[in-house]
Amino acid sequence: MSTAPQKTRKSPTVDAIARSATRDKVILAIAAPLLAVVAAIVISSLVFLASGENPLRAYWIMVDYGHYSDSQVWIINKAVPYYLSALAVAIGFRMNLFNIGVDGQYRLAAFAAAAVGGAIALPGALQIILLIAIAMLVGALWSGIAGLLKTTRGVSEVITTIMLNAIAASLIGYFLQDGRLAIKDGNLLHTPFLPESSHFFTFPTHPKPVYGFVVIAVLAGVLYWFGINRTRFGFDLRAVGASEPAAEASGVSVKRMIVMSMVLSGAAAGLVGMPTLLNQSFNYGTDFPVGIGFTGIAIALLGRNHPVGMAFGALLWAFLDRTGGRLEFVGYAQEIVGVIQGVIVLCVVIAYEIVRRYGLHLQQRKVGEELAVLARTTDNNKPEVSA
Repeated sequence: MSTAPQKTRKSPTVDAIARSATRDKVILAIAAPLLAVVAAIVISSLVFLASGENPLRAYWIMVDYGHYSDSQVWIINKAVPYYLSALAVAIGFRMNLFNIGVDGQYRLAAFAAAAVGGAIALPGALQIILLIAIAMLVGALWSGIAGLLKTTRGVSEVITTIMLNAIAASLIGYFLQDGRLAIKDGNLLHTPFLPESSHFFTFPTHPKPVYGFVVIAVLAGVLYWFGINRTRFGFDLRAVGASEPAAEASGVSVKRMIVMSMVLSGAAAGLVGMPTLLNQSFNYGTDFPVGIGFTGIAIALLGRNHPVGMAFGALLWAFLDRTGGRLEFVGYAQEIVGVIQGVIVLCVVIAYEIVRRYGLHLQQRKVGEELAVLARTTDNNKPEVSA
């Protein structure tokens, strides 16, 4: 008996299915944000109508006020701490860790940096480097407590970080007293002013300068992307986030990754208060901004934990903060902007989940079609047996 082997060629139908799958993936990637934007505009318009206001007039006021140069500078400066906060949250999200303690971490870090910076003065850039390092170290240590408690005692990081927020606020309140680490200035209490060497550079834009810390934010975003997508640590982190048992079976230490991710998240959180401290207030006082950590959670959800997406989310949030004040000035309800921000977050989360499920269903169907085509091709290419 002899066989007449024939060369198997890839079916053009399989190529067509592969091209179709790639095209569908691109379409779904575009459809998710478009669906979220359309849904957010529709629901926000209904909210305006329910309150007896014209939504088109409100949108025009927001866009018109937001295009002024002073508004643009304000939006950029406001978006920088928002973005850094979102990065800190996203590091935990990539491993299914919910670091809700960014607010306490950045406040305690900024207070520690302000206290040290007001007590010593190093020459040149050494002072700034020292303060940034102190802030990142304090944030990392404070967040690391939650990581250690989770790995050693099984305590949820959500509960731990919430409690650590309260403890951080109490520590700041204790030391931020006249005669301790603060001085009294009218009705305000604040740490001593930082020396001139602690002032971070600014860009000479008109009418007000853009904070130079925007450069640090960009670098942090690049490092986040590179670390998550181009390093072994990032691969292990994503593997643990996808499946802890599978990661453990492949040799990854889940407990070590939990602690390290919480430490890195806290270190990033330590940067959140630095733009305000080194570019604006130059001290930590009772009027230091709070709540940025919780805003970072919403922006991380908006940006889907992607550095570029979170940048757009931070700019959008800052835009709404800026233009929302204008709406209130012309007679709109004060709470309307908060409602719009909440609607945007919900629409983004729901839209991406709908698209994800549809994409999964579409992918399963494509795989079934491709397997059927391969089966038919294999049958057609079987060698004929002749006597």
